[in-house]
Amino acid sequence: MNYEQFSKVFPIGSHLCREPMPPMSELKHDMEVLKSHGFNLIKLQEHWGIDEPAEGKYDFSRYEELISYAADLDLGIYLGLTCEQAPAWLWRKHPDCAMVSQSGIRIPYIAQTTLPADGKPGPCFDHSGAKADMVRFITKLVETLGRFENIVVWNTWQEIGYWGELTGNQVCFCEHTLNHYRTWLQERFGDLDNLNKAWNTRYADWLDVSPNRAAMMPCACDMAWRYFMDSVQIPMVLKTRYDAIKAADPLKRPVFAHKGAPIFASGQDWIQARSQDFMGSSFYPQWVIGNAWDDLQPQTAAPADKQEAVVCEMWDGVAMRFDQLRSCNVDGAPLWGAEFQGGPVGVGPFQKGVEIKSEDIRRWMLTAVGSGSTAISFWVTRLEIMAAECNGFGLLDGVGDTTERLSEVSRIGLALNKYADLFANPSFTSSEVGILVNEDCYNLSSLASQGGGNLLYSTRGWHRLLWDLGIPVKFVNANQLNGLSPDKIKTIIAPVPVCMSEETALSLTQFVESGGNLISEACPGRVDNYGFCPRGQISPAAESLFGVKHKALTSINEPNDGKRWIVGPYTYGEYAESSVLNGTGILEGLYTPANVWLETYDCTDSDPCLYYNGSVAGVHRNHGKGQAFLLGTIIGHNGTAYKNENTPAFVFALLHLCGTEPNKTGSLLVRRRSIGNKEALILTNPTNREVFEHIDINDFQNVEDLLDEPIERNETKLGIWVKPLDIRVLIFS
Repeated sequence: MNYEQFSKVFPIGSHLCREPMPPMSELKHDMEVLKSHGFNLIKLQEHWGIDEPAEGKYDFSRYEELISYAADLDLGIYLGLTCEQAPAWLWRKHPDCAMVSQSGIRIPYIAQTTLPADGKPGPCFDHSGAKADMVRFITKLVETLGRFENIVVWNTWQEIGYWGELTGNQVCFCEHTLNHYRTWLQERFGDLDNLNKAWNTRYADWLDVSPNRAAMMPCACDMAWRYFMDSVQIPMVLKTRYDAIKAADPLKRPVFAHKGAPIFASGQDWIQARSQDFMGSSFYPQWVIGNAWDDLQPQTAAPADKQEAVVCEMWDGVAMRFDQLRSCNVDGAPLWGAEFQGGPVGVGPFQKGVEIKSEDIRRWMLTAVGSGSTAISFWVTRLEIMAAECNGFGLLDGVGDTTERLSEVSRIGLALNKYADLFANPSFTSSEVGILVNEDCYNLSSLASQGGGNLLYSTRGWHRLLWDLGIPVKFVNANQLNGLSPDKIKTIIAPVPVCMSEETALSLTQFVESGGNLISEACPGRVDNYGFCPRGQISPAAESLFGVKHKALTSINEPNDGKRWIVGPYTYGEYAESSVLNGTGILEGLYTPANVWLETYDCTDSDPCLYYNGSVAGVHRNHGKGQAFLLGTIIGHNGTAYKNENTPAFVFALLHLCGTEPNKTGSLLVRRRSIGNKEALILTNPTNREVFEHIDINDFQNVEDLLDEPIERNETKLGIWVKPLDIRVLIFS
C-alpha cells in the first residue's frame, strides 16, 4: 500500500511495538492477524537511543525488516519518532544539554526504554549541539526508511510535552532556553524600555530578565514565560523536526505530532498544530473519568454511576477532545486519533482496569466518527509487558489471536471503509456556536494560587451543556478573532473571561458589530494580559461593549454547603449564600444558579436580563448588527456539577435568542458529516433506555445503516431503534 492508495481509505491502525521490542516472529505474526481483521495501518515507534547507540553508528534493520514485511501484506506504516529517548553518548558529548528545573537542578534523565514516559523530558534542544545531532539523526532515519513507499505518515513527537512534573520539576530553565526566551521578548517588544513599560518593571539589561525561580505567580514575567514554553519553545522543536523530515523525505509525505490530550481553555494547541501539517491526540476514555468537581466523582470509594460514567467516556473522553482537535487544526486537515484505547487500563502489576467490551469500542469509535475523526490508530496490538502500563491496553491479550474488542474494531473499521469517501475526509458539518479559548486567561489561571481551576471547569461545563442539547461546538482561539465572520460562527461563549487584553475585547466588539452574538460570564477583563487590574474592575473596552459599569462582586457559596471549588474564607461574611438568579426582560421567566462569583452592574447603555436581590446581575445589549449578553456569574459549572433543570433551559433560551436550535431527534443527539451527495447522521442515545425515533428522509433516495442494523421505512420517514447508551450511523445518498 503506497501513499496514494492510503489516502483513499479510513486508516484503522494499531501500534505494533515499542522498546523493549518482542521477537520479530511475534511481530510479523501480529501483523498478519491485524491484516486478516481488515486493518490497513501499523504504527512503529522508533527510539533514538536504541537506533544510534554510538554516535554515527545507526541500526534501522529491524524497522526495515518490519516495513518490508508490511509492504508484502499491503499494510501502511505510521512511523513515530521518540527523540526524547536520546542516546547516552549525547549527554556525554553535550553535558550542558540537560534540562534544568525551576529550582536550578540539572535533570539528566537518560531513558533506557520508552516507559514510563517516552524518554521525557529528554535533552534541551535549545542547545545548538544537541539540536544539530537530533537533526542529523532524523535526516539519516528518513533517508534510510523513506525509500519504502508504504510509509504513509511521520509523527515527530509521541505525546507533545516535557512532563517535568514526573521528576517533580518544571522545565526548562537552562541558560540556552533563557537566552531563547530573552531573544523572543526582544523580538516581541523591540527594546527593553517597551518591555519595562508593559510589565511595570525596571530591568537594566536583557540578562536580568527571567521568570521567577521561587513560586511563580500570575504576573507579567511568569505569564510570558508560560506562553513562551508552550507556544514558542515547543513549536520550535516541532518545526525543527518537521523541516528535517520534509527535507529528507523524497515523497514529501504528511508530518504530524500528537498530544497526550488537548489542552482545554488554552490556545497553545493552535500554534503547535501549525508547526506540522496537522496535529493528532491520544484518546483513553476509561483512564481518567471526569473531574473531581463533577457530580460523578470517581475519586470517592463509592462505585461510579454506570450511565453517567459511560456518557462521560463518550463526551469527555472522546467528543470534546476531538472537537478541540478539529478546531485547532487548519480547516480541511485530517483528524487523527493517534493513540486510541484498545484494551483495559493497565496501571502497574497490582491493578487492572475493567474489561473492554464490544459496546465500549463501538461507542468510542462512533463518537469519534461523529466528531469528525478521519483516522484511528489503537494503542496497542498486544497487552503491554512492563512498568506502569503492565498488562494493559492491548486489542489482543498476551496470547491468542482474537478478542471481542478486536473483532468489533474490525467490524466497524471495515464498515467505515465501505464509505471511505465520507469518513476518510474532513467532512464534519459546521458549528454555529464557539467557545472562546484565551491563552492569556489560561496562563493567569494556571499560575493563580487559588480559583484557577474555574476556567477549565466552566469551559468543559459549557461544552457538556451544548453536547446535551445536541449543538455541535467549535473552540475559537482569541488570537484568531480578527475578521471572524458571523457567517462562520453565530455565537461565541466566553467562560470565566477574568483575564482579557483590550485587543481581545475590541475584537469581540467587532464580532458583535458585524452581526455576531456574544455570551460572556462574569468579570470580563478584571485583569489585563500583563496581570494588572483596571481601576474599573472590568476591561474598558468590555464596559463599552456591554454598556455597564462594575457595581459589586462577591464570592458565593455552593449549593447544599458543598466544598468542591470553594476556597476557605478569610473572615466572617465573605461568601453570599447560594442563590438563583432571576431572569427579566428578554430572559423573563428563566432562572439559573449562581456559581463562584456574583457580579452586579450599573447599566449605562444596556438592559437588565438577570436580577439578584434587586441588583442587576446580567445585561443584554444590541450593538451594531449583533447582541451581547453579560452574565454576572459562572454558568458552565452546572454542566457537570450540581446539575439542575433550570440551567439547560436557560442556555437553550439564550441560544434560541442567538438563532441556534438544538440538533436532536427526540432523545437522540445528532451529528452530521457530509461530502458531495452523501450525508451521515450519527445518532447517540445518552439515556439508559432503548429509544425509537422517526427520521426525515428529505431529498435522499437511498439510506443504509453503517452496521447493517434494521431500519423501518416509508416514503418520507425512517423508524429506528437505538439501544441504551449506544450509537447508530445512517448513510444517506
